[in-house]
This record gives sequence, C-alpha cells and structure tokens, in this order.
Amino acid sequence: MENFVVSARKYRPGTFDSVIGQEHITQTLKNAIKNNHLAHAFLFCGPRGVGKTTCARILAKTINCENIGADFEACNECESCKSFISNASFNIYELDAASNNSVDDIRGLVDQVRYAPQGAKYKIYIIDEVHMLSSQAFNAFLKTLEEPPSYAKFILATTERHKILPTILSRCQVFDFHRISIENAVIQLRSICASEGITAEDEALHVIAQKADGAMRDALSIFDRIVSFSGKNITYKDVIMNLNILDYDYYFRAVDFMLANDLPNMLVLFDEILTNGFDAQHFLSGFADHLRNLMMCKHENTIKLLEVAKSVAQKFMSQSSQCSQGLLLNGLNLLNKCELDYKSSKNQRLHVELALMKLCHIQSVLDAAALKKKS
Repeated sequence: MENFVVSARKYRPGTFDSVIGQEHITQTLKNAIKNNHLAHAFLFCGPRGVGKTTCARILAKTINCENIGADFEACNECESCKSFISNASFNIYELDAASNNSVDDIRGLVDQVRYAPQGAKYKIYIIDEVHMLSSQAFNAFLKTLEEPPSYAKFILATTERHKILPTILSRCQVFDFHRISIENAVIQLRSICASEGITAEDEALHVIAQKADGAMRDALSIFDRIVSFSGKNITYKDVIMNLNILDYDYYFRAVDFMLANDLPNMLVLFDEILTNGFDAQHFLSGFADHLRNLMMCKHENTIKLLEVAKSVAQKFMSQSSQCSQGLLLNGLNLLNKCELDYKSSKNQRLHVELALMKLCHIQSVLDAAALKKKS
C-alpha cells in the first residue's frame, strides 16, 4: 500500500514563483540574488502556515544552485539542488529551536560554522521557531550572527517576533509575511483539485479557506480531511457538516425574521439550531459576521471586504438592499454585547433569546424614533 503524503507536503512550493501571497518577499529575495546583495542573516516573521520555512528552504536551495536560471530560480537538476531535494545536503542545515534551544545546541552550531562548505558557495543554517531559544542561547549566538564567515548565511523563522532579543533583530534583515487571503487560498485549492481530479463547489472551497484563518497549511489540512470524507466530489453541504459550521441559510432566514418582526419564527429557528447540536455562542458569532457582511454591501468600496463565493455574495447584496444601516448597526451592537456577556450569564439560552427578541423589535423602535422626529 502506497504511503499517503499530505497535501501540505505534496504541494509545498519549490520555487519563488510558486509561493502564493508573499510576492513582496519573493521578489525582494530574487532581486537580492540578482544584484548579489544577499545579507548574512534573514529573519522571516509571520503567522503559522504562510510560507516562512518554505521560503527559507527555497532561498537556501537557490543561492547554492550551480545553474541559476535567467528568472533567478534554482534549476533543480544540479548536484547541489538534487542533494537538497533528497535531504542529503552537507551545506544546508535545519535546526528546530523548539526542541534544540539550549546553549549547548547553539554552541554546537557555532562550532560547525567554522568549517567551509563542501562543494558549494554557501553554508546555510535555517533555524525554525527561533523565538524558543533561551536567553543564554541567544547571547551565545550573537557574536557569530554579527560577524560570520563570508560563506555562512543564517535564515531564522518565527511566529512571535516580539520574543526575540532586539540585539538579534538588529543583526538581521527582517521580512514580515502576510496572512494568505481567502482569494489566494481558494485559487491554490482549485489548482490542487485540478491536479488530483477532484470536483469541488466554489462555496465549499471558500468555507475551507475561511476556516483556515489565513494559514495555507491549515487550509490544506482541512482539505485533506474533507477529501477523506467526501471522496472526489466536494460539496458545500459536506464541508459545513464535517467542519460543524452553520449553513449561511440559517442567518439569511434569521435576518428575514428580523425584518418582518417575526419573533415566534426567530425563536423556533434558534431552537432548531440548538437541536442540531450547535453552540449558542457559535450562532451569535456567526450572526454578527452575517450582519457585518450585509453592512459591507452598503458601499461599493467595501464590497471587496466580502470574502465569500460569488453566488453567496449575490444573496448578501439582495438582502442588504432590504436593511437600513441603522438596523444593521444596532443589530451588530446588540449581538456584540450579548456575546461579551454570554459566559457570565446563568441562563445562557434565555440570554440569547432576549437578544433575539430585541433584534426583532429594532425596526419598530427605529420607525417610532423617525416618526417622533418628524412630529
């Protein structure tokens, strides 16, 4: 039986151009290689799963490549590239600072730096999760990081830049990685679906991308899980069922009841949500997001902040046209306060139901206020 390789590893970028969402960094690194302006130490900062270690590996492979292309990408065919791809390179070292964070570990690394590379231009050290190093380890590393041999390059990666000593930061070229946008994540997921012969609904891929919260690795992990559940055909229904997400339809119905001042049906809808096993606070958070999306539809400049599939965006536009800004703003304020007080409430169901009762009467309050103002 063939071993399964998770998508995050199988489709890990191998060139600068294949890295998504970090063009500001990949272009800078390519220009540095082109102009021979490579710093001796780099620090890659950013959230998890956005490509920090991947870019570190691509940079290490590229600067040691014997036949760099006209586009300043590694050839993947020379001895240096082949040895790196097969994890057999003697000149590129990876250290996980989470489990190798003592002074002795860093002293061992410093001792290695003294020896010149074998059959390559540079000796490269990639230190992942560098913020996990102890203060003593950082201090032991300082002198080497400030004045390394000409052939030594250090690429540090961290998710928590604030934990790194200022003396380390001042010795590195710092690159800040962005979260992966939902649009970019969906494009990548579509590409993988095409490679794997999988059909997927656009709405399904958007939900996966939203659930990943800006981390491409998380999106690919969720994608693998959904493929295990759905097989070669991924539907929106399968995704929301597997990830325990409330269907958009619940929130659209809730807003319709809100507009119609239909309190009985609003409470029946909430009961249906609880009966289906969803948490009340989860519903509150989702409902607030829904009203926020409706508010984004109110102006052409904010429509781009609506990160949903096109078919769902049309529904939001249609419903938004029926809601006044006052209604949405008051509703958001009410839901936000309800969510903040939810944990401290002794009767949480009644607490949410009271908020829903108020939501259903916002329109009548706004109408009465407008009438009073006219008179």
